[in-house]
Amino acid sequence: MQTANLVIVLLALSAVAYLLAHNRSVSLSRPLGGIRHLHSLPFYYGMHATIWCALPAILLLALWLMFDDPVISAALLNGLPESHQPVTVADHNLLLNSIENIASGALSREGADPVLVHAADQLAKMRNIGSYLATAVVLSLGVLGLGWGWVKVSPQLPARQQVEKVFKIMLLSCACVAIFTTLGILLSVLFESMRFFKSIPVTDFLFGTEWSPQMAIRADQVGSSGSFGAIPLFVGTLLISMIAMLVAVPVGLMSALYLAEYASPKFRGLAKPTLEILAGIPTVVYGFFAALTVAPFLRQSGESMGLQVSSESALAAGLVMGVMIIPFVSSLADDVINAVPQSLRDGSLGLGATKSETIKQVIFPAALPGIVGGVLLAVSRAIGETMIVVMAAGLAAQLTLNPLETVTTVTVQIVTLLVGDQEFDSPKTLAAFALGLMLFLVTLVLNFIALRVVKKYREQYD
Repeated sequence: MQTANLVIVLLALSAVAYLLAHNRSVSLSRPLGGIRHLHSLPFYYGMHATIWCALPAILLLALWLMFDDPVISAALLNGLPESHQPVTVADHNLLLNSIENIASGALSREGADPVLVHAADQLAKMRNIGSYLATAVVLSLGVLGLGWGWVKVSPQLPARQQVEKVFKIMLLSCACVAIFTTLGILLSVLFESMRFFKSIPVTDFLFGTEWSPQMAIRADQVGSSGSFGAIPLFVGTLLISMIAMLVAVPVGLMSALYLAEYASPKFRGLAKPTLEILAGIPTVVYGFFAALTVAPFLRQSGESMGLQVSSESALAAGLVMGVMIIPFVSSLADDVINAVPQSLRDGSLGLGATKSETIKQVIFPAALPGIVGGVLLAVSRAIGETMIVVMAAGLAAQLTLNPLETVTTVTVQIVTLLVGDQEFDSPKTLAAFALGLMLFLVTLVLNFIALRVVKKYREQYD
């Protein structure tokens, strides 16, 4: 039975367990000749039986799916003749892929090694046996859990406490998954970055002013020795992000203030969804717009004023990126402004302040922590944007603060370094992880600043 069908059957069994336990608890609460009080509501008795029916079976199914293929692959390879035993990891993966392709029909059995054909037949057989065995074991465990949950129903059973304890453990597990995932990402990036810094000094990477990661792969190959100074990438990222913020923050905040404080409900109901449509446009469409419309317009406008504007400029990428980020700032700022208590507005207006004075002196300071959080989220979005920069700003790593020239960003170089077949032993490829580590640290600093600002103003307005 396929995994999806097995999960559906388990859900059906869980529903049956809930109904049986719920009905039994209701019947136990009304015995003949008197009234018996239940420890918990019937809902909790049903959920208690559902947990016993579904949770152990699902955990067993998850473990089975995790270890099924490795166990079958190990047993399959151990059964091969000595002449076909893999020596290296690459041989091991190649042999398994060949057997998989023969078993699935991607490779023809005619002309194939008879040993591999026999192994493919064994693989299909073992998988079928494993599938039937998993189905039988998981369904048996589900039925046993159903029976156990039904038998345990009694007026003295603290079902509510047990159900809430299970849900607390599940919530804690979800939080731990998020934490350990973040930690795993950090450690993986940090480990590869340390390998990079063994070849390239940290000072050369952080303070070097030339970025040219091309390197000769072999000793007899003609190629560049590589320059890994990341200053041009940092400057290009900050330049484009600054231009984007100069567009997104004023426009987003002003639109949020108008929609929250001045606009009529009818206009707000029309304008707010229209503005948020910008957030749903794919970034590649923004890239097309920047490359085909904004960049030529800026070049022609610059030429008419006697300025030399590159066909791929930081200004074009930054302007379009700012338009893309407007909904992030506007929507978050609008929600925060609307969350300011009405009593603050009424008190300010009651003291004789005008509407504009109330907005400047009361509403905006009270909403500042949320606004700062929205702006920093927009900054992170700008720093991490790739497609618009690739299409509108180019790939050339130039150390310049002129927005009319071609620049590139950290994210664009990460994509460039990891595209195609790469060797993860060369500094050229490992440089992508070092750049990723820098992005992580920048995001950490931005979050720290946001927390400090939020804490400061929350203490003032709580």
